[in-house]
Amino acid sequence: MIVIDAASPVPPFEQLRAQLARQIQDHTVAVGSRLPTIRRLAADLGLAVNTVGRAYRELEEAGLIETGGSAGTFVSAAGEQGRERASRAAAEYAAVIASVGIDTGEAIRIVKAALTQGIAVSPAIRDPKEA
Repeated sequence: MIVIDAASPVPPFEQLRAQLARQIQDHTVAVGSRLPTIRRLAADLGLAVNTVGRAYRELEEAGLIETGGSAGTFVSAAGEQGRERASRAAAEYAAVIASVGIDTGEAIRIVKAALTQGIAVSPAIRDPKEA
């Protein structure tokens, strides 16, 4: 279930993108599932078509969904690659933290600060090595 909070400082497209991404990543929405059309979801949520379109584009750029034209939009199997990439990045981060002598508590505070302050790379931005 998607809920858009009109009073939130987070733009509606980002609320939608984040909720769908979370549902895809935690398998609430299964790989291969067909998503509603942009127009249908916009009508259901009371959003502009462009707002839903932007969320879908960002999810597609992140590899979480695939658009097949008239066939519709589906949850992509490639979305699992994002979780694997995050796991590899976490292992690399842990190695750096250990090599510079930062304790676990401080390492976690650094990550939390990056995530909450928007320093983290947007999921729509791809690793240049993967291009």
